[in-house]
Formats: sequence, C-alpha cells, structure tokens
Amino acid sequence: MNYETNMKYDTMLAGETIDEETRRKRRRLLLLVGAVVLVAILAMVAYRMIGGGDAKDKDESQVPLVTVAVPGQEAITRMANATGSLAARVDMPVGVVGEGGRVLAVHVQPGDRVGAGQILATIERSVQAQQIAQLSAQVEVNRADAKLAQNNLDRARALLADGFVSKADIDQRTATRDAAVARVNVAVAQLNQMRAQVGRLDIRAPEAGLVLTRNVEPGQVVSAGSGVLFRIAKGGEMEMRALLSENELAQIREGTAVKVTPVGLSQSFEGHVWQVAPVIDQTNRQGIVRIALPYNSVLRPGGFANAQIALERVAAAVLPESAVQSDQKGSYVFVVGKDNKVERRAVTTGAVTANGLAITKGLTGNEKVVLYAGGFLNPGETVKPKLEKIGS
Repeated sequence: MNYETNMKYDTMLAGETIDEETRRKRRRLLLLVGAVVLVAILAMVAYRMIGGGDAKDKDESQVPLVTVAVPGQEAITRMANATGSLAARVDMPVGVVGEGGRVLAVHVQPGDRVGAGQILATIERSVQAQQIAQLSAQVEVNRADAKLAQNNLDRARALLADGFVSKADIDQRTATRDAAVARVNVAVAQLNQMRAQVGRLDIRAPEAGLVLTRNVEPGQVVSAGSGVLFRIAKGGEMEMRALLSENELAQIREGTAVKVTPVGLSQSFEGHVWQVAPVIDQTNRQGIVRIALPYNSVLRPGGFANAQIALERVAAAVLPESAVQSDQKGSYVFVVGKDNKVERRAVTTGAVTANGLAITKGLTGNEKVVLYAGGFLNPGETVKPKLEKIGS
C-alpha cells in the first residue's frame, strides 16, 4: 500500500518537471518567433519608407546613358574628287624642219630647260657650206659686172654732150647696167636662201620650255619623215586632265581652286581649272577638266593623280563619323527628341572635313544627335542624354 502510494507520488513529480521544461522551451520559441516577426515588420516599414525610391533608381539605372551633341551649322566647301593623268599643258613635238642629214651632236637631255630658238641638235652641213661659198663668189662676180656696167654708163654720159656717143648707145649701156644689178640681186637672194636652208638644218626649240623626251642620237640620219625627235613642255607648265561626271562638270568654272596629289606621293600641289571640256563622252558620261599646275620636278607627264576640286560653299552640320550610321535605306543618325525618345533621322552626307563629316540634308543643326553607339539603339527607346561639345 505504501509502495504504490510512493510510486504515484514520484510519477506526479516527474510529470510536473517535464511540463516546466516544455513551458520554458515554448517561451523561448515564442520569443524567437516574436523577434522574427518584429524584424519582418521593421523590414516592411523600411521598404515602404524607402523601397519606392530604390525601385525608381533601379529603373533609371536601366535607362542607357548616351552622349549627344548639338552640331549647329558651319560653312563647308563642297568638294569633288576626281582622277586623271598628268601631262604637259602645251606639248610641243619637235622634228626636222629642213632637208635633214646626219646628226653631228645632240645638245640637250630630257629634263633640261631650253630657251626659244636654242639649238637642240646639229646636222652635218659640209655640202651646203660649199654651196654657200659658191653662191657668195657668184655674188661678187655679179657685183663686179654691175660696177663695170655702171662705169661704162657714166663715161658714155660724159661724152654724150660732145656728140661722140649717141642717145641709143646711152640706152644700151643703161640696160646693161640694170641687168648687171639684177643679176647681183638674184645671186644675193640665192645665197640668202642657201643660208636659210643651212640654218634650218639645226633642230631648234620653237619656244622656251622643258625637254620631255629625246628620240635622236649622234650619227643618226634624219629627214622630214623621221617623226618627232624631241618633245617640249612649253614654259615647263604641267596640267592634270581630270575626269568628272556631267553633273559635277556643270558646277565647275575656270579659275576654280584644285588640290592635286600624284599617286605615290604625300605632297599635294595647288592648281586651278583653266579649261572645262565643251563636250561629254557619250559612253561614260564624263568630261575632262584641265587643271594648270606650276612646274615641279616630281610632276611627271603620264603619271596618275587625284584631285580635290572646290565646287561651292554651303552651310552644313558637321558630326563625327561615329555618329553617322548606314544601312540599305541609306545614311542616318539618331536624334534624342521629346521625352528623351530616340528618333531615326535620314541624312545626306557631304565632304569629309577636319572636324568631321558634313551633313548637307536632314539636320538643321539644333538637334541633339547621338554621337556614339548609335548601332545599339532602337527608334522610340528612352535614353538619358549627356550633352557634349563637339571638338572639345
């Protein structure tokens, strides 16, 4: 009886001990849950207080930042690019003028400057020299005869008053004198003709200029059929014969400034248009513009060259080449318009200047034009523009 009572009492004490530990665990659990709930509530309050601004900043951070510029307008010289060949402005072929003969000496080389009438080559003239000597002697003989005839006439006139000579005799002696004087004139003319022929044996420069080619050597026999022996650029002046389309040709005038760059050289030469072709080639629809150039040893006739011809001055917006895109529809730029929305704008490009690419159509110069990375934008997209000064 006592044993059973003790067992029940011990069991009740054990149950009370277990319940106390459970209660302590539950209290700790409740405190932990309460702390978590409090933290969650504080987090929600903080999110409600500042969470909206963060979302807005997050949205703004996703808007692309683009660099834009307002190009304005500036005066641009519209240029036409052309290609062509260099040549002598006036190319003078020089050949045999007289009867020709064997060449004794050649006095010039290609590249030499010569004066008007300067001897380029000497032709052998031994036969002509003997003919000149013969004609000179004949002139002296005729002059002696003319002098004798004049003396006879003078003596006859002195005797006419005394009646020793008749009037008919005077007339005969006068005719004899006149015939002798005429023979002198004929002989002098023949002598001068021979001298002129000998003078034509020498090959001379018709004008001052630059010797371009030489096609004769000492010992060579030349004649009127020998062709061109020398070529001379009159005054040493050169030119470029540039090919241009008929549209560009219509806008060029004599005196237009041109910059010519021979192929293979970095040096450019200033020239001017001195002649515009009056006709257009029907096959390629192009015409020739002749550009006068001052003499320079590096300007070689027959060489190839590029020319930049100033056509007209126009007002145009100037942009870096990175701002201009192109596709199958043509060239275009992106403009940031109202509400920072991107707009595609078709443009027409012009000359390439030191500051960039000239835009002749499509822009007024007051737009905000995207300078870089335009290829990654789409029309209608919202961007955040950053203004930059072109050329800074």
